[in-house]
Amino acid sequence: MASVSASTYTKRSSPAFDELRASVRLALPVVAVQLGMLLMGTVDMVMLGRLSAQALAAGTIAHIVSFTLLMFAGGILAALDPLISQAVGAGDREAVSAHLQRGLVLAVALAVPLSLLMIDLGPLLRAFDEPAGVVADATIYTRLLIVGNLPFLLFYVLRQTLQAMSIVRPPLLAIAGANVVNALTNYALIFGRWGCPKLGAPGSAWSTSAARWVMFAWLLLAARRPLAIYVRGWRGWRGFAAVAAAPRQLGQLLRIGLPIGLHNALELSLFMTVALLMGSFGTQALAGHLIAIRLASLSFMVPLGISGAAATRVGNAIGRGDMAAARRTAAVCLGLGAGVMILFAAAFALVPHPLAALFTIDPQVIAAAVRLLPLAALFQVFDGTQEVSTGILRGGADTTLPAASALVGFWLIGLPMGCALAFSGGLGPRGLWWGVTLGLGVVALLLMGRIAYRFRGDIARVG
Repeated sequence: MASVSASTYTKRSSPAFDELRASVRLALPVVAVQLGMLLMGTVDMVMLGRLSAQALAAGTIAHIVSFTLLMFAGGILAALDPLISQAVGAGDREAVSAHLQRGLVLAVALAVPLSLLMIDLGPLLRAFDEPAGVVADATIYTRLLIVGNLPFLLFYVLRQTLQAMSIVRPPLLAIAGANVVNALTNYALIFGRWGCPKLGAPGSAWSTSAARWVMFAWLLLAARRPLAIYVRGWRGWRGFAAVAAAPRQLGQLLRIGLPIGLHNALELSLFMTVALLMGSFGTQALAGHLIAIRLASLSFMVPLGISGAAATRVGNAIGRGDMAAARRTAAVCLGLGAGVMILFAAAFALVPHPLAALFTIDPQVIAAAVRLLPLAALFQVFDGTQEVSTGILRGGADTTLPAASALVGFWLIGLPMGCALAFSGGLGPRGLWWGVTLGLGVVALLLMGRIAYRFRGDIARVG
């Protein structure tokens, strides 16, 4: 009897273990791609820091503003996650082909307003009393980044399409190649090496744009075989335009994608605002905050990858009408995300000083970061949970409530509470972090409640 019970238990448990293996196998390359994108910006900052403090400040500001705009557009294109993953699960090649066409057209369309917004950062930066030299350099830097907007968005479309099919190796190779190009051209163009002109900070912007073209071209070449069956049916430019510009289907793509873009923008702009507020507590406090947030950003790449895997596998399961598998993916990915972030949280809480010392030798800056890292431990668990929850809901094309939750949690609760604790409550930088942590906790609870509600019954495939 005991052996029969054990056997039965093992058999019943195996689907969860199978799901865990499949989710990890899909999530790891996605994590690597996200880390690769983060590494490109990090290399830019390291090399600009060797040039001058003004170059570093200008490049950092330009990257923050441009990346926030790109992630808004990328969020809209992330509507391809549920649309294509569900179509793949249903075995609907025609739908996959049509969604891919609409994604490419939308990427081109989004690149235009995005680029217009990046032409002149002067008024925005002057409103925050940035030094005149930083304003001028950041404006030029951002204009040069415009050259890389279109390939970045086209790369995003191809990457999301392949990810929805659980094909993750080509984007990983593309981002690796782009990092090599970015590092070499940064060195050559910033400092005038190997016969190249010495361009200073603008050289870094040219490098980033060039790397984004390489990234797109490499992925386009690598993806030609897996995407071939979805491209063969395209009937010339007229047929392509007729499918891509179909009003109802394009409206559906925007209805799903706009809330994702808004969610991304709300979160990124929150952290940008907190960094600006942190400057009022002094240079050391700001530097300590930047170290803590950089560590948090590195660890956040893991739940971001799990979120992408969850969106794909939930979407595939819904597409084939297997809600049991969708629920299992949701449970496994939530547990995996929380477990990983608890480990990071333990590191932040137990060894904050060695972690902070990786970034600076200034004892005051280290002390400022050490005061924040134990808070970052709690912050991590909530942030990871809300990100994985967002991916699970995205797999079911449920994107409006996550965006509304971000607005409430981040901007109506987190930031006001953080400002009250920091400035009126006398907690200083820790008060701002307590506010953000509270906001993330609220968002995580709201999204987990939404998952529990939506996944009780069946979820219909969109489109």
